[in-house]
Amino acid sequence: MPCVTHDDAPLLADLMPWSVAPPRLGRGWPAAPDAASLKARWDALLKARGPDREALFRPTRSRTPSSAVGQLPGRSGGTERLARASGPCPEPVRVLYAPFDEQWLIPDQRLIDAARPELWRVADERQVFAVETVPARGPAAAGTAGPPLLATSLLPVLRAGRVRPLYRRPGAAEPNLAPGLTEHLAARYGRSPAPLDVLAWATAVARPARAGLAVPLTGDPDVWERGVAVGRRMLWLMRRDGERPRLPGGRRPYVRAPLPSRPLTVRYDREEEALHVDEGRVAPVPPEAWDFEAGGVRVIEQWFAARTEVPEAGTLAAIRPPAWPQAWTSELLELITVLALLAEVREGQRELTADPLPAPITPAALRTAGVLPVPDAARRPASVLDTREEGPEGQLALI
Repeated sequence: MPCVTHDDAPLLADLMPWSVAPPRLGRGWPAAPDAASLKARWDALLKARGPDREALFRPTRSRTPSSAVGQLPGRSGGTERLARASGPCPEPVRVLYAPFDEQWLIPDQRLIDAARPELWRVADERQVFAVETVPARGPAAAGTAGPPLLATSLLPVLRAGRVRPLYRRPGAAEPNLAPGLTEHLAARYGRSPAPLDVLAWATAVARPARAGLAVPLTGDPDVWERGVAVGRRMLWLMRRDGERPRLPGGRRPYVRAPLPSRPLTVRYDREEEALHVDEGRVAPVPPEAWDFEAGGVRVIEQWFAARTEVPEAGTLAAIRPPAWPQAWTSELLELITVLALLAEVREGQRELTADPLPAPITPAALRTAGVLPVPDAARRPASVLDTREEGPEGQLALI
């Protein structure tokens, strides 16, 4: 039976052709694990004057308090230069700050070196962003631990590879898929896959290859359905939409000893399956959850570091909660649950990818079908300017 390897498989860059570089914040203080700290940081910035405001801001070549930039699409932040700005903090929004780490961000383009407005234009409750976790290309990328593709309903601002929105327009309009792809797949499967099915399949089988992320395709409808089911489960766990995920009764993590008001250290005991946060204790924590990596870094360790690292005194980043919020404990328990359940899904992934897929759909087959090469227009953002956008100093933005 013909089969296909990862190096002879279509690339995600061709199946989802429009992509955007990840946003680059340029400074850490406009993001935080809690929204209240961001509002306090904004107030502290605006109370400072002249050189003091500039020092707190942490200017870069891309942004200073004197930079003239417009509003972020769909946001209501001011557009006067930050050096003379006044008024309340723009309402913080939830973002994906790191793999599986949802934090808050002040949505103000004056604070962000490269905000990628084209992503904000298509961000809504129906959008799904696919994020490549392997920024580098080539054989070295194949050794990176963790899932090569993440999915989120939040705007992603993590340092990673390309961001590929599932839809090119708001309201789940115009799927970001190679023109003719779903029609070609429908002819093989007997029914047309939904855009989310294509992303689910890619999430389940994507693997690093020499030229980028490879997404082996199969013409076998049964294998396709099995892969889509695995991918749908992964998407649901990554996005955490709707009903919250739960482990079976005896495996649910609980706080067995209260977490301290200001944790400093975290360690894992494999025999106890317990997470020790100073004198606090959370159990059971499956080893698979503790060992879960993304981008070669343990997710739980990275999550803790973002909340416990001591920032430089006198900076805006030093403004943070006086004690460990209860909400963070709830987020930790859910994070452990999500990682444990994702680890369980890996067995289904291994079954899909252990052997080359049957009835392969190769790049050559897609070229014969006219799906490849992708038209240049499909790699560019769609025009979505249904509303006016305010430019610097209140001017109408011309795009």
